[in-house]
Amino acid sequence: MFSVEKKYEDRGIVLDFLPQGHPNDPRPIHLREPIAQILGDTFFTLLEVVPVKGVTFLPHERVSIGKGERDKVERIKRRIGYEDLTAAAKAELQPVVESLVNENPDRFVEFFNRAGPLTTRFHQLELIPGIGKKLMWAIIEERKKSPFVDFADIENRVKGLVNVKSLIAKRIVMELQGVDKYRIFVRPPARKSTEEAP
Repeated sequence: MFSVEKKYEDRGIVLDFLPQGHPNDPRPIHLREPIAQILGDTFFTLLEVVPVKGVTFLPHERVSIGKGERDKVERIKRRIGYEDLTAAAKAELQPVVESLVNENPDRFVEFFNRAGPLTTRFHQLELIPGIGKKLMWAIIEERKKSPFVDFADIENRVKGLVNVKSLIAKRIVMELQGVDKYRIFVRPPARKSTEEAP
């Protein structure tokens, strides 16, 4: 449902760096490779990457993971699910998502301008936490008058709708957690395999 044409993540943001490998890795520590858990900045894809030898990562650091030049990432190990994240990575997820929503507001304002019904009784807007039928209809009526231009415009014109950025970030985290079957911002989960492209 997201309207981005390219298929792969070019950059990711570090959620956690594990220099001794994942704690759930059954192999002895000396056989494990360091990994970082990252969130792609376009499709919100969760990935584990292997750093170039000797490289360390900082939380919230942005790294190149695209098919072109990668300066700090040797390879993408696999796509992962929310359940594979470490406790530290889970704790960083919401603030990282909020920063990405802040960076690219047009994409999310466009969602408010274009969202449509999913079924005869359920609308895409209702997937956003805190938006029920009443707010949904208020949003639809306001956008008929003129498209929303930014988050402040949405909040000013739709009474009762506050902190839209945070609500969108919550929805993105919910999609990563697999709370329901709908994906409006997050790339659908991968088919299970051990090594996967981003």
